[in-house]
Amino acid sequence: MNVKSQCMKILEEAGIDPKSEIDFEVNKEKHSLSLKYILDTYMLASEESKLVFLTALKKSVHEDTLGIDKFFEGMGQLLLMTHLSQKFEI
Repeated sequence: MNVKSQCMKILEEAGIDPKSEIDFEVNKEKHSLSLKYILDTYMLASEESKLVFLTALKKSVHEDTLGIDKFFEGMGQLLLMTHLSQKFEI
């Protein structure tokens, strides 16, 4: 089973719909990212990065303090920060 399938299975077992969205506010603008979009985007990375993502997701399932929701919230924030930082020249 590939990494993406394993991630989707984790969401399914947790009863979480991959189409669920997380809302972020950046400079008073609302941005929504679905869990599927976040997952698909990270699955474009190297095999090593995909395995890191999977390992962190598995850990979030078993962590009382993090949880899957917080995991995807954090990963979504990273995607947004990366996207927004590419708009600005440093």
